[in-house]
Amino acid sequence: MTQEHQQEHAPTDAARPARRAVLGTAALTTAALADPAAAAAAQAAPRPARRGGALPVPTVVGHRGTAGYRPEHTLASYRLALDMGADIVEQDVVPTRDGHLVCRHENDISATTDVADHPEFAARRTTKSVDGNDITGWFTEDFTLAELKTLRAKERIPANRQHNTLYDGHFEIPTFEEVLTWADEQGRRRGRPVWLYTETKHPTYFRGIGLPLEERLAALLRRHGRHRADSPLYLQSFEPTSMRRMARLVGTPRVVLLDAAGTRPWDLETAGDPRGVDDLVRPEGLRWIASFARGIGPTLDLVIPKDEAGRLGEPTTLVRDAHARGLILHPYTMRNENTFLPADFRRGTDPNAYGDAFGAFRAYFETGIDGVFTDHADTALLAREEFLARRRR
Repeated sequence: MTQEHQQEHAPTDAARPARRAVLGTAALTTAALADPAAAAAAQAAPRPARRGGALPVPTVVGHRGTAGYRPEHTLASYRLALDMGADIVEQDVVPTRDGHLVCRHENDISATTDVADHPEFAARRTTKSVDGNDITGWFTEDFTLAELKTLRAKERIPANRQHNTLYDGHFEIPTFEEVLTWADEQGRRRGRPVWLYTETKHPTYFRGIGLPLEERLAALLRRHGRHRADSPLYLQSFEPTSMRRMARLVGTPRVVLLDAAGTRPWDLETAGDPRGVDDLVRPEGLRWIASFARGIGPTLDLVIPKDEAGRLGEPTTLVRDAHARGLILHPYTMRNENTFLPADFRRGTDPNAYGDAFGAFRAYFETGIDGVFTDHADTALLAREEFLARRRR
């Protein structure tokens, strides 16, 4: 179970804009020295200017759309994030049995769809080992796209977000190609590119069962013109080798996600690579990541650890160390509810009530992070506005 999963299910739990405007190019230049594919990407983008211009810093990433207000990974969630003003909208992609990429946080769709209410699919409930964890449920790779389209999305954590259950059953599972088409249409309508942040989920697992993600994803990116180094899209994965593979396929900028301290990426574990997250956040690990990626997406606890009471401690050197190697940092995930906030920013006794999210955003922004994933884009945008106003005084 990832750190993020633990945070979601357990009740415990920048100010250097001129400099950061060139961080993308710095990372790309470092990559060019070590990877021929990255060198080609660097040549395609000699200047940091990207399609649509530079993103605001700190960048607000709509986590799974705007999961605090709509069931995650639905077009409704993506659209609301965009309407609120999120700078980037995130998708996670997993494959169907017939090779389509669909947007789900996990291939286990038990908690995010009404599949359990479909008697015709009852026999497909099974137990699988995914990244070393035994999981019982229904899995996208056992369904054709046509079958998945008969399902409807629902709120994944209804105990925490009861208001989101109002939308249960109203939205279908989108394919990633549908999201790309939607983003293209929205970009034309709004007069600016719609940025996407796309994660390959469990790529080693899917490659092992004959449904590799990277080649399918690259083909879609090329079809929609998002395969270049200046494309308005970030690729991301908890498996560094997935991003290295993508670097050989497309020039689209890449980010390596980092789970909790003490954990180990599944691809490195299966390859017999002894390195874990503790190694990757050190200068030599960051230097390696910079050879094929533009940034990192660490859990917030790698930026500011919590003490035993769940209160924020002193920031680590990760922001400084990553910036020194030309990497941007987009940590995850900020939410408004008490149950997901550091203990020093919780208010009242209701774990599902909103706490002092603005205070928590300010604490993280002050570390110099370049952006943040959030379920509540509107809160993050106002927090950024207030943070930058204070810095200008």
